[in-house]
Amino acid sequence: MKIGLFCLTEHFEGSVQESIMEQLRLVELADQLGFDEAWFGEHHFNGFSVIPDPCSMIAFAAARTGCIRLGTAGFLAPFYHPVRLAESIAVLDNLSGGRINAGFAKGGFAPDTKHFSRDPDNLRNAMFETTEAVDALLHTKTTSYNGAFVSFENTTLQPKPLQKRIPFFVATFANPDTIRFAARQGYGLLMSQGASLDECLEAQKLYRSIAGVNPEIVLMRVFCVADSYDDAYRIARPSIDHFVKSMRAASSEIPAPKWNREKYNAILLEREAFFDGQKFFDNAIIGTYRECLKTIQTIQNALPDIHLVLKPSSSDPSQNRTMLNVFNTHIRPHI
Repeated sequence: MKIGLFCLTEHFEGSVQESIMEQLRLVELADQLGFDEAWFGEHHFNGFSVIPDPCSMIAFAAARTGCIRLGTAGFLAPFYHPVRLAESIAVLDNLSGGRINAGFAKGGFAPDTKHFSRDPDNLRNAMFETTEAVDALLHTKTTSYNGAFVSFENTTLQPKPLQKRIPFFVATFANPDTIRFAARQGYGLLMSQGASLDECLEAQKLYRSIAGVNPEIVLMRVFCVADSYDDAYRIARPSIDHFVKSMRAASSEIPAPKWNREKYNAILLEREAFFDGQKFFDNAIIGTYRECLKTIQTIQNALPDIHLVLKPSSSDPSQNRTMLNVFNTHIRPHI
């Protein structure tokens, strides 16, 4: 099991600049504590999760850390030109000394599709093409791509990444089309904070039926450790509620999905999973350190090779630092 930190750069109060720096200081602490990975989200037009440019965050973190791998969870692929995105990933890999993980997501908030001029009904397929194209640009000498959403001819990327192959991951709310795509390409899966263990196992089963091997699963989890479960719940509740409300506000212009009997329910389930704070709690690692350890061991027994990525869920940065230290001292030695 690999242990990671989930970075959403949440802005509760004070200056935005301080919220950004607090997030980066938490990554530095995770590096000092020996965490394996830090994963940066991407949100636009959002005053709470102020992380529209994960490349800049990762570049800063790369300069201030020495061992921790740095990934995206994930690049909102439909809003990038693949050549430009591949160039950024290659430079980041060189800056970090070969410590980059590349995660990709489809996005879908109405302001994003409006301001970036993208059709919301085509985001998933655009993500597939962009991800494939970035992969080819990074890992082949010269490549061309001719798709419905992505097209370029005889392009040679410079510089190439330091790693021979950058690990690729695709975000999903257990959507079968995305899992099939990842399995065919050999990419890992990024699973939401709200994804249940059963949903992860079902995703693994579908992936294995196509690829013949289990996927690498990066599982995000709300994390809050305190002296009692009630204390942990009290600490985490405002943070989770504010996250959900802020995400709903950011997507307030979201249109109703177009009718397609096969896809309609899946689209609604994805939205429900993203905006359901109770699912975050139901699947959280929360309570005393013993209760947190028991939850992690349950995950570990079901998915022993998982990347477990913790989202410390306090609105107080000092509490988040304390929680990482408690995790490293009282929980990590037993997993």
